[in-house]
Amino acid sequence: MRSCTSTSVGAPVKLLLASSNAGKLAEFQALGSVSTATRQVELALLPGFASLPAYDESAPTFAENAAGKAQHYSRFTDKLVLADDSGLVVPALGGAPGVHSARYAGAGASDEDRVRKLLEEMRGKRSDARDARFVCVLAVAKQGCVHAVVSDFAPGGLLESPRGTGGFGYDPVFLVPELSKTFAELSREEKNWLSHRGKAYRRLLEAFAGSPVAK
Repeated sequence: MRSCTSTSVGAPVKLLLASSNAGKLAEFQALGSVSTATRQVELALLPGFASLPAYDESAPTFAENAAGKAQHYSRFTDKLVLADDSGLVVPALGGAPGVHSARYAGAGASDEDRVRKLLEEMRGKRSDARDARFVCVLAVAKQGCVHAVVSDFAPGGLLESPRGTGGFGYDPVFLVPELSKTFAELSREEKNWLSHRGKAYRRLLEAFAGSPVAK
């Protein structure tokens, strides 16, 4: 995997998100709204994403998947491309679901199916054995060159049954200890501040504020 240097300083950073999901774009834009970074970032969807050759996210780590995805899609544009990979890590399960979080219960499974399988795997585990963390890795590439890879995580624990109606995925069973709320019980503002994706995106914006990045 190639890494590259950049020469442009101070100009607004223009990023294309490797996705066709407008909801995902809106989520990242909301995450950026609570950043303290001083450099402006303009984020949009990668044009024609759905028609491009798909990237096979089969690497064993979040970082490899995110960087590989950014590198792959950056070859179809002359702009900077942002890609992400994220998931739930449970040490007591050997790190599962991990990079397989979205496919944990098989192809076509619903969020409820995945949560059900997770709770079955966690049956009988108590105390620290229920520790878990959400992990997010973000990568930025341009024309096949990786410019940045950042990561962050949200620590928590797993409940024995779902709580809350917000969020998605494993949110209803992921407890934030200091608030005694699951991710599914948090307000949008609370989740944007505490989530793994929010933390990672703010780190990325702060890195752009202090380092040269190509237009």
